[in-house]
Amino acid sequence: MFQIATLADWFGVGLLEGIRESGRCGAEGVQIYAADEFDPRTVSRDTVSAVRSAARDAGQTVTALCGELGGFGFEKPEDNPPKLDYLKRVVDLALELDCRIVTTHIGVVPADSSHPRYQVMLDAAGEAARYAAERGAVIAVETGPEPLKTLRGFVDACGKGMGINFDPANLVMVGADDEVSAVADAGSAIVHTHAKDGRSLSPILPEEFYHKFAEDGLDWILSNPCYEETPLGQGSVRWIPYLRALQSVGYNGFLTIEREAKNGAEDIRMAVRFLRETIAAL
Repeated sequence: MFQIATLADWFGVGLLEGIRESGRCGAEGVQIYAADEFDPRTVSRDTVSAVRSAARDAGQTVTALCGELGGFGFEKPEDNPPKLDYLKRVVDLALELDCRIVTTHIGVVPADSSHPRYQVMLDAAGEAARYAAERGAVIAVETGPEPLKTLRGFVDACGKGMGINFDPANLVMVGADDEVSAVADAGSAIVHTHAKDGRSLSPILPEEFYHKFAEDGLDWILSNPCYEETPLGQGSVRWIPYLRALQSVGYNGFLTIEREAKNGAEDIRMAVRFLRETIAAL
């Protein structure tokens, strides 16, 4: 059956204390952002050791590192060399924590594989996948910008070392796919999930949304609210059917709670309780 994890950074108390809070709220695992003090390009050996110790003492498995590429992901060839270098370093850092999953956003995968952007993205993502596979790790692309049939085809084209990080809220908030039926399309490629909830406020084409966000960031979202994130169980994600769909494709890994809100610690604690009750009801 599923295990529950949290994202350390969203407790709002710093990385090490966030790891400890994850243990205190009853989660078995924790995901960490590979950024700021834990950026693999600048992180100190002392910080890596401190994270390992904090996770061990709190009884936490490091479920994944989040290696955010920013902007358009792998869509623009001129931007990809430093992004590839960063993502490879995230893989190396993850392995130091006995973790073999790196989650990321890669941009919007075109539905048509003959689209020029498709090959650009495939070249970069494929190289990252090969690097990860050679080290026994996997890059997990987060759901959101495209239907899962499109994403699964792309992931398969990348080869071993590429998988899917399934986030149901991203799908319901922007409308790229049905969060329940899409699980079957993702299938065995799912290696990690985010437990997040939300609802759509106004229809928008997923590609338009993600490209506007890449160009203008949070300011655009704040001035053009087309969705809202909610505490778990208070949005549009159909949790019982969704978890049963995950079971049906053989996924029994971590449900990693993501609550992108200021002062979200109490919502995270509530989410742990919500997931425990929902899992028990399956």
